[in-house]
Amino acid sequence: MSLKLSAGNHFPAIDVVLESGDTVRLGQSRQANADWQLVLVYRGRHCPLCTKYLNNLQNYQQALLDVGVDIIAVSADSLEQLQQHKTQLSVNFPFAYGLSIAQMQTLGLYLSDPRSPQETDHVFAEPGLFVVNEQGNLHVVDISNNPFVRPELEALVNGIGWIRNPDNNYPIRGMHAP
Repeated sequence: MSLKLSAGNHFPAIDVVLESGDTVRLGQSRQANADWQLVLVYRGRHCPLCTKYLNNLQNYQQALLDVGVDIIAVSADSLEQLQQHKTQLSVNFPFAYGLSIAQMQTLGLYLSDPRSPQETDHVFAEPGLFVVNEQGNLHVVDISNNPFVRPELEALVNGIGWIRNPDNNYPIRGMHAP
């Protein structure tokens, strides 16, 4: 049985290493003009759907920054795998690598074994998306057990913009987790 993170709860303290070698804490914005962070956990270099989704997310980076949300992407891939993957990506938000099994479990993600050594060489997380607010609490949670189900980005970004509009006074939803 795995535990799932509950909306409204504090996002766990998980430190990850960026491609640059710097260590950062997931859920803490690094942009001066952003106080929320979208944390995108992707399967890894081996996943063409992840590549497509990450490249598409780049199209929404400015819209997210306009409402005070920055982006970080992370996977269990090694630095070498991340660097190879970056040759297929046209993005300029930060990437972290080396997410451990314990960290993936802390995030409540579904984990999978590779289908073959040609796919990848490690256990990896299925997609997860977390939007962490300025208090460090989970405002949006979306996890999947397969690569085919992910939030539609235009609807997600529009929804985050609506949530962030103070005139809407929209609370965190889904706080009564099973």
